[in-house]
Amino acid sequence: MLNFEYYNPTKIIFGKETQNQIGDLVKAYGGNRVLLHYGGSSAKKSGVYDQVMRALKESGLTVFELGGVKPNPRVSLIREGVTLCKQEGIDFIVALGGGSVIDSAKGIAAGSYYDGDVWDFYMKKAPVGQALPIGVILTIPAAGSETSAGSVVTNEEGHYKRDCQGETLIPKFAVLNPQLCFTLPDYQVSAGVSDILAHVMERYFTNTEHVDLTDRLCEATMRTVIQNVRLVRENKENYDAWAEIMWAGTIAHNNLLGTGREQDWGSHNIEHELSAEYDIAHGAGLAIIFPAWMKYVYRENIHRFVQFAVRVWDVDFACERPEEIVLEGIRRMEGFFRSIGMPVRLSEAGIGEDRFEQMAEKACMFGSIGGFKKLSEQDIVEIFRIAR
Repeated sequence: MLNFEYYNPTKIIFGKETQNQIGDLVKAYGGNRVLLHYGGSSAKKSGVYDQVMRALKESGLTVFELGGVKPNPRVSLIREGVTLCKQEGIDFIVALGGGSVIDSAKGIAAGSYYDGDVWDFYMKKAPVGQALPIGVILTIPAAGSETSAGSVVTNEEGHYKRDCQGETLIPKFAVLNPQLCFTLPDYQVSAGVSDILAHVMERYFTNTEHVDLTDRLCEATMRTVIQNVRLVRENKENYDAWAEIMWAGTIAHNNLLGTGREQDWGSHNIEHELSAEYDIAHGAGLAIIFPAWMKYVYRENIHRFVQFAVRVWDVDFACERPEEIVLEGIRRMEGFFRSIGMPVRLSEAGIGEDRFEQMAEKACMFGSIGGFKKLSEQDIVEIFRIAR
């Protein structure tokens, strides 16, 4: 196990009707002039927008709003939000939605204290410094951004998707009410689950030894998600199954599962280029890229992939050939993704082969990527070819 420091200060408010506490929560963290940031019409159709707006105003808060966040959130809207916050003296941001809304809110929070262009943070031209405080009401369990220090956004100019990191971006609190998931479409549910699993696997596939505790935590989180998404797809109002998935999504990305171990993140970096170029849902892109990455790298540490196949996918360990165990585990994972409506090949998502080199070059803009195996541009092209 490696040396590590672990810090995650986000207060979790979990359970039924907890979104109604939002006014008191914002005031407890010093908020007065609040920006309510959200996505499209779904928040209004479900009624949660009205509930949140009412709770904020009944608490005596001055509320401004900025909707319109899209999946793979755009930096253009973030710039608009930064301008609004500076003009109106916003002192707190409430993000109502999933990862795209939260990541957009983080960009606004950081940009509100910065004199330059907020995109500088994502291009590593400036470190994230002071930021407006953020509170989250989570409606889509997937990205884990409700307790993370990161933000990932897309720049429409050039089709770049990049991240920035900073402790000041960690939300002050996150309201997690599984009831708010009941109206999610099947595709969004499945893409979210794929994202959760990918967050765990980026930490699970490591060359660090003697990490038994976090191995078992990772495996338990993955198995919990795999089991409960099936229950949710059968009954969208299964509160208990949603509760398991929602909490797993937070645990998957608050970095508890990554403590003391080298992490990878190669698949995420590759997928960022895919969704930046084709605007595919992030979770769907990961369902395509992760199996291809596994097929390309598993020989680097075959014993870890055997463990994954046996403990997560129940492959029979009696087989004497480790490679067969590994490949069967990958097949079962692909079968799971297909069973919940996710693509596992680029062709299934209508994506061709003409931009492999271009995307690989962008992925390596700051050098090779990945921790489990360092990936060059040519490695990434080969992974895309496996994923065809």
